[in-house]
Amino acid sequence: MLYSTTTAAEKRRLFRERLASGELLRFPGAFNPLSARLIERKGFEGVYISGAVLSADLGLPDIGLTTLTEVAGRAKQIARMTDLPAIVDADTGFGEPMNVARTIQELEDAGLAGTHIEDQINPKRCGHLDGKAVVDEQTAIKRIRAAADARRDPNFLIMARTDIRAVEGLDAAIDRAKALVDAGADAIFPEAMRDLSEFEAMAKALEVPILANMTEFGKSDLFSVDQLRDAGVNLVIWPVSLLRIAMGAADRALDTLIDEGHLTSKLGEMQHRADLYDLIDYEQYNHFDQGVFNFQIER
Repeated sequence: MLYSTTTAAEKRRLFRERLASGELLRFPGAFNPLSARLIERKGFEGVYISGAVLSADLGLPDIGLTTLTEVAGRAKQIARMTDLPAIVDADTGFGEPMNVARTIQELEDAGLAGTHIEDQINPKRCGHLDGKAVVDEQTAIKRIRAAADARRDPNFLIMARTDIRAVEGLDAAIDRAKALVDAGADAIFPEAMRDLSEFEAMAKALEVPILANMTEFGKSDLFSVDQLRDAGVNLVIWPVSLLRIAMGAADRALDTLIDEGHLTSKLGEMQHRADLYDLIDYEQYNHFDQGVFNFQIER
């Protein structure tokens, strides 16, 4: 009731244990706290919180317009509603290395299990758009070094995302990933890999977990969990999928309302009220309220 009973520290510890096991962990993207709870209910291993989704939620493009306060606040709302570990997209860290350090501590305080910091220049662009530019290696290293030095919980996952594949090719991506691991990254997010062989090459070159981004309409093909596992991937995210599906359904429902004047034909596509109440644990709130209302101190 209200929020997860598992502490943030325990979520991080359990997450790092599972990640160290070598199994592939599935992190669908939550677009609000309720969808995070649904992800847990369906049996997934974690929740991803996308910068693109947080931007879209505000009606903004994914070009670095959101602030640390906005991201940490919304991420906290999502993370606290599930016992699963949640990883959040922190873009380029919201500034210079000292800003990156503050970002890490704010996200720790918000209850996240980890985050990734990327090597794009500011203002950043969505990772699957053309026209990206990356910072030099020393600047990228300083961001990750600042992140690793700033964390207080050693189980908080510092992931380095590199977008250099789209700019300079796979060999450059592998070289940069190695440098970022040396700087303190616990895992690598190689953005916009072209095919499974590139994921395999990245996994073989590194001794830390790697993440695959399975975003629709992007540069990468949409590989299955089994394909990615066989390629050596340890984490897979579907960052914007649930938002896209929800917005697509909303778009069609509004068209139906215009055309038919009611939504009777859409009832079968809606989450039933009973299912919603079950998901938010409505009955536990009733029990709690009744217990407080009837509570008396013995005299």
